[in-house]
Amino acid sequence: MEDIIQEFIDYIHRTKHSSSNTEVSYMRDLKKLMHYLQTQGITSWGVVTSTTLNSYMLYMEKESFAASSMSRSVASMRAFFSYLKDNKTLEENPASQLKPPKIHRKAPEIMSVEEVDLLLKQPSEKTSKGIRDKAMLELLYATGIRVSELIHLRIQDLNMKYEYINCIDEGKERLIPFGSVAKNALQLYMGRARDTFIKGEDSGILFTNCSGKPMSRQGFWKVLKSYTAMAGIEQDITPHTLRHSFAAHMIENGADIKSVQEMLGHSDIATTQIYLNLNGQKMRDVYKKAHPRR
Repeated sequence: MEDIIQEFIDYIHRTKHSSSNTEVSYMRDLKKLMHYLQTQGITSWGVVTSTTLNSYMLYMEKESFAASSMSRSVASMRAFFSYLKDNKTLEENPASQLKPPKIHRKAPEIMSVEEVDLLLKQPSEKTSKGIRDKAMLELLYATGIRVSELIHLRIQDLNMKYEYINCIDEGKERLIPFGSVAKNALQLYMGRARDTFIKGEDSGILFTNCSGKPMSRQGFWKVLKSYTAMAGIEQDITPHTLRHSFAAHMIENGADIKSVQEMLGHSDIATTQIYLNLNGQKMRDVYKKAHPRR
């Protein structure tokens, strides 16, 4: 059974140009399913039915799997059994009617505009490292991109003339604008700091670590943590907090949700809807505090 899983992974890598993260997730989910089936005496994908898969869902629920893990497993099973059906291994897709559990999304942590401003003032422009860190933080907040996207940006992805970046994620491209504050920070970094890290090497990476190598997620995390402490912000700030804050502040100041969805790269607008809900909650809180007949 495991060889069929590998064939499927090879297939999506070859034809769908799937990311390594997607492939690892599919492999992990399908191996868990395979092990469950084997405990039930099932040793062939060809005899799996919708009843079998519903039993697996009940098993995961009984074992207290997180709703997010179960939802991802449903997506993995749908893709896998669709592949088997398309390749004539199965006549029907037993996963076609599987429904993922509802995921109750926790409201994202949002910084106030004042907190963001305080954080972004911390890097010193007297050192190359401070100039680099300032440019990274300003660009992250200006565009709402993920930290994984930030550290993989290349020089060619940056258009200073028209003030946008070309962000490529899992083969999909999106153009995201940035403003004059981020532009000024980037110009200072490109003009005064970047060469001190790459030391003449022909590196295409926009932001590097102090050794001129690509920065890691952990490296950026440490950078952010140090400036959060310097700013005296007690809230647990993560790189994703800046992304959440970007989206919430954009909508709060009148951006339409469709544009924010495109900038964030959300495939489903329902994911972006949470920021609209946050804005609505803020208005309700203001109303309750201010209206004389609340």
